[in-house]
Amino acid sequence: MGAVFSGAYLSGADFSGADLDGASPSPERDDNYKALDGRSPSIAEKKMPDATEPKIDWSKGAAWMDGRYMPISDAKIGVLDWGFIHSDVSYDVVHVWDGAFFRLNDHLDRFREGMAAQHMAVSQSREEMSEILHGCVAQSGLRESYVAMVCTRGELSVPGSRDPRDCENRFFAYALPFIWVITPEAAQRGARMLISKSTRRIPSDSVDPTIKNYHWGDFTRGLFEAKEAGFDSVILLDHAGNVTEGPGFNVFCIKDGRVITPDAGHLMGVSRRTVLEMAEELGMPVEVRPVPVAEFYEADEVFLSTTGGGVRPVAQVDDRIYSNGAPGVQTMRLHDHYWRWHAEGRYCEPVRYHCPD
Repeated sequence: MGAVFSGAYLSGADFSGADLDGASPSPERDDNYKALDGRSPSIAEKKMPDATEPKIDWSKGAAWMDGRYMPISDAKIGVLDWGFIHSDVSYDVVHVWDGAFFRLNDHLDRFREGMAAQHMAVSQSREEMSEILHGCVAQSGLRESYVAMVCTRGELSVPGSRDPRDCENRFFAYALPFIWVITPEAAQRGARMLISKSTRRIPSDSVDPTIKNYHWGDFTRGLFEAKEAGFDSVILLDHAGNVTEGPGFNVFCIKDGRVITPDAGHLMGVSRRTVLEMAEELGMPVEVRPVPVAEFYEADEVFLSTTGGGVRPVAQVDDRIYSNGAPGVQTMRLHDHYWRWHAEGRYCEPVRYHCPD
């Protein structure tokens, strides 16, 4: 089991002893899982750089491309790759915390489903992809990591063709130090979010938001609007005026104890699924349906869910202040439960740290 939770931490009434970034004494810092030992090296591990090679600083991250591991600074794609030219990419991101992947199988499933939906195929099997992800983290030595799996459309095998079937799809992966989509400082006080007035979410019948992709034109435009107005990030509406999502996170609100989240126009996030499962376990009613922006403003609490940090409290949306300008009590129940699941090892898979010294 994980750490003991104080009443103040669970209530969100006193944050002096609990840090939302996961630092001690929060539950996510419990050292409950260790790397596995005594296992024969995998195919991916056998491809690690030779231990006799010159020492390299891997602390900034490691990548796997074209059959070998390399420092993240050496990982590159060609300028003719359609992933670069046309943002034609399927990808997914899973996190590692305290040396263990969280919901790796779910992320792998979603990634491969996204590849299939975009007519992409590579030679690596699901098991080989898993081994490569483990290898990236192992090579980096990171205990907390942001780990990406990516498939680009690739370069054309027929020069000048405009037929995507002529591209040779390409898989690669990398592990970076943990990335907080909403910074610990912003989450500690409650994030400040802007609902974009100039940009709506790309319609689902143009770009399928359930497939994780690089079509970020709407998000990037909204981020400029939010950042220039002094907000932490942006939330986009659809063309009917309903809340959808933001760059790297799903959106929730709480009203009269009910956890409410949009039903369309967004990625079916793995962290979103975790929140829905936790709410059920905690006895919190859940509603998955359209969320008009007017209703969103009238909620009691608002929070975000993301692989890059879990449950992230929101204290302000536009001019609307929630929970007296601090993380909400019910939001903090979910936040604490999220890290309790990590501490208990639920959905966790220890990284196989079997790489050369």
